[in-house]
Parts: sequence; structure tokens; C-alpha cells
Amino acid sequence: MDRQRIDKWLWHARIVRSRADAAELVARGHVRLNGLRQTSPGHAVKTGDVLTIALDTRVRILKVAGFAERRGDAQTAYALYEDLQPRTQ
Repeated sequence: MDRQRIDKWLWHARIVRSRADAAELVARGHVRLNGLRQTSPGHAVKTGDVLTIALDTRVRILKVAGFAERRGDAQTAYALYEDLQPRTQ
């Protein structure tokens, strides 16, 4: 698999709790793909794409590192992306 719907990827990566939440997040314009605002949950992402996601009071910047066929545990989800934001203490 070299591409996946953005809403499905967000759900598989455990960024949101449900696929419906992922679709709503994208539809409301809270997700940018390589700097461009996305409003279509069906838009495809590929390895190397950078997602900027506005979640509640924080912004996450993630680089797509892979895909999953099914939603797995947290360890599997962490393998799907690289967090590009430095951690603050």
C-alpha cells in the first residue's frame, strides 16, 4: 500500500478516537497536508507527506512513515508517523 485516505490514516495512527472524528477534523479545515488546508476526508496521503493537525489546544506536526491495514495498538500506531515537533518539558 502506497497511499491511504487521510481520515483512515488519522484513525489508524490513533490521532483521533474514531474515523468519524477524523473525517470531521479534516472537513472543518483543521488538517494541512504539506502546508495546504484539506477539507476532503477522502484525500490520499503518501509516505513522506507532512500533516499539520490542530487538535483542541495544541498543534501536531507529523510526517507519514507508513500505513496499516487495520487499527492496531499504540506501538503499531507510533510506527506510522514521525513527530516533527520537538518535545517541551
